[in-house]
Amino acid sequence: MSVDLGTVRRVAHLARIAVREEELPALAGELNAILAFVEQLSAIDVSEIEPMTSIVPLALPMREDVVSDGHYPDRILANAPEAEGGFFTVPKVVE
Repeated sequence: MSVDLGTVRRVAHLARIAVREEELPALAGELNAILAFVEQLSAIDVSEIEPMTSIVPLALPMREDVVSDGHYPDRILANAPEAEGGFFTVPKVVE
C-alpha cells in the first residue's frame, strides 16, 4: 500500500494537524515506511503463539471474594458535600 499526498493531507486534516505543503512529501515517505514495516510484521506466523495481556507473565493469586468491613452509609455520606435520601447529590450535567 502506498500513501499519496492527497491521503497525507486527509490524514493531517482528520488529526487536526497543520501541515505545510512542502512537508507533505516527507510525511508521505514516513507513512509509507511505517506501512511497509507493518506489512513485514503481517508476514510472521503467530498461529502457535498464545496472546498476551502483558509483557510480563503474571500469575496473580486469587482470593475469596468476601464482604468485609462496610455497610455504614451514614459514615460514608458524612464526607459528601451534599447528600439526600442516602445517596450522593451531584450537579446535573445533561439537559
